[in-house]
Amino acid sequence: MACRGVHFAITDEDLKALRGAHSDYAIIEFIQEEIEERWEKTEGFVCETDKAWDAIHRCLTDGNLEFNNGTEPLKLCILGGEQLYSGDDYIVALVTREKLRSLADALAKITPEFIGQRYVELPDNYDMEKSQEDCQNTWDWFSELPAFFDRAEKSGRHVIFTVDQ
Repeated sequence: MACRGVHFAITDEDLKALRGAHSDYAIIEFIQEEIEERWEKTEGFVCETDKAWDAIHRCLTDGNLEFNNGTEPLKLCILGGEQLYSGDDYIVALVTREKLRSLADALAKITPEFIGQRYVELPDNYDMEKSQEDCQNTWDWFSELPAFFDRAEKSGRHVIFTVDQ
């Protein structure tokens, strides 16, 4: 699998469908057939983090790749939201609109220097080989997230982070 992370700003109707899904399979089917199908039509409501999502989450939390580590609001950016999918082959983490403003504001304060410092402090369990190139890649993919979360909040949407494992 690709392990490429993608954030989607979703509507109330999308959230209702995801929460009402009767199985993990139904959740993934809805994401792939409904939400991803609108990808091109919803400019500004999708934000890719490719494989950098791992390092981004670690830099915004305590350096580990876990669901409940770190503190709000930063831990909500990648893995720290409500887990909608219970299997181990996919992640669907939800942040409801009520939490988006504090997250967007906190993300807007993150600098390249902050990411760089946190990156060099990543523990040995980080799977990638640490390098200046990987650190820059982490910042490059992160840099679109503050504006994305701001747009989502201002539009009254919720956000899901998705990645296959």
